[in-house]
Amino acid sequence: MGKIIVKKLKIKTCHGVNDFEKVKPQPFLFSAEVGCDFAAAAAEDDVALTISYAKVAKLITSVASSKVYDLIETLACRCAEAILDAFPQASDVRMRVDKPHAPVKAKFSSMAVEVYLKRERVFLSLGSSLGDKKAYLDFAVKRLGAEHGITLKKVSSYMETPPYGGVAKNSFLNACAEIETYLPPRVLLSRLQKIEQEGERSRELRWGDRTLDIDIIFYGRQVICDDVLTVPHADYFNRPFVLRPLAQIAPDFLCPLSGKTVAAACAALGNG
Repeated sequence: MGKIIVKKLKIKTCHGVNDFEKVKPQPFLFSAEVGCDFAAAAAEDDVALTISYAKVAKLITSVASSKVYDLIETLACRCAEAILDAFPQASDVRMRVDKPHAPVKAKFSSMAVEVYLKRERVFLSLGSSLGDKKAYLDFAVKRLGAEHGITLKKVSSYMETPPYGGVAKNSFLNACAEIETYLPPRVLLSRLQKIEQEGERSRELRWGDRTLDIDIIFYGRQVICDDVLTVPHADYFNRPFVLRPLAQIAPDFLCPLSGKTVAAACAALGNG
């Protein structure tokens, strides 16, 4: 792996919360570190096999000049997203935006923000126990495939399973999906909840029957536990309706907590 680096690209443009900043251009400095494997390009001395820093610079200039943002935080994120969208071979990007003339009453050389986005392999569990269950899962798969920042890689077969947890009464139709995304975990969660909402999801009764449920099972190798999100999913290893479809598409994936493969966890369930 290597990095393509664009450092302190100077662009005069308009961004800021103040009215005058939206119409009076000021200089900004943009720096990007784009992770990519350019071993083949180096071996062949072929620019077509790497990411052109000239194209990265042109792309940043386009993003910085096409729309006015209140926050340089937003500006940095949009530049980083645009780079990952434009270059599928990029594994990650670290984007920094400096605002040397920020209207702050203090002595400083620059005000700046930095964002880091990385493509991650993410596994989702999909389920439905109300209405046309297959139609709801089809809807979720279609929406995942169309969502900006998400690439749908694999979908398991749909499996009918009994209700789990003692609250839901109807049988479920379940599946698992593998996606690739650079969306941070909580942003991804928000997007998934929006898809659930569009799929007529009601949250009146926890663990009750539902039209559509989408859970994050694994987010790369990350371990997250807070009031909003727990990853790996806290109870995935006890759930046949998660492990069996997941074993179809990712049998060799290693849980970052247990160190066990999905196939091994699935086998441990036996016929339960």
